[in-house]
Amino acid sequence: MSIDLDVSDHVARLTINRPERLNAIDKSHQDDLRSAWETIEADRSVRVVVLTGAGDRAFCAGDDMRAEGPTGLDYWLHAREHGFGHLPLRDSLDVPVLARVNGYALGGGLELVVGCDLAVASEDAVLGFVEPRLGRLPLDGGIVSLARQLPAKWAMEVLLTGRRFSAAEALALGLLNEVVPASELDAATDRWLENLLECAPLSLRAIKQIVRRTAHMTAADARMANLPALVEVLASADGDEGIRAFSEKRAPRWQGR
Repeated sequence: MSIDLDVSDHVARLTINRPERLNAIDKSHQDDLRSAWETIEADRSVRVVVLTGAGDRAFCAGDDMRAEGPTGLDYWLHAREHGFGHLPLRDSLDVPVLARVNGYALGGGLELVVGCDLAVASEDAVLGFVEPRLGRLPLDGGIVSLARQLPAKWAMEVLLTGRRFSAAEALALGLLNEVVPASELDAATDRWLENLLECAPLSLRAIKQIVRRTAHMTAADARMANLPALVEVLASADGDEGIRAFSEKRAPRWQGR
């Protein structure tokens, strides 16, 4: 299996392990990723996910162009429900997902980055929706998700030019949260994880669920949306623990309930 999943200390580390193919993904690995996300969703001990690619050349180079699969209208008619790698259009994954971008993130690889909540990259990372230059479209979550995340002109620049962007350019466009030297990528990833794990896990679930599931609502309606994660956090013991820890001037001990 070339999709590795390791869960330890409340962190799920999901790695696309096909470095010989620049971590490009074919149908079988799409299915493996779907299973991995389902496993993570079912594991309430998981508080944050790190998604990355094996090796130091690529995060994910998108679809494996050498593999057989549907194309053209057949591809569109039988599109993956949750987008490339079953992530960009997924609305059932409530824990934060951090992309550790360690090289090329092209086509579907960039769709995965867009599908993550946060992204840190090495300085030598290269990102882009190259599909227009191949006579294709970033239909697996790229077009619709990017247009809702970035200012219109920036989104159209990425989508219409089909060009590759350096990590520094991608940071300026808003595709990344941080860029560091390759030698510091693991340390930066750990720093982001530390910040996330310091927060109450139920609060993070509720925040992500509210953001993802109320985008179509007015602000007033979204505020009053009766979402499961919202109700859970407001009735949780962790809510009392946070205030108690603040009063006692100590670090909170989150239980996730």
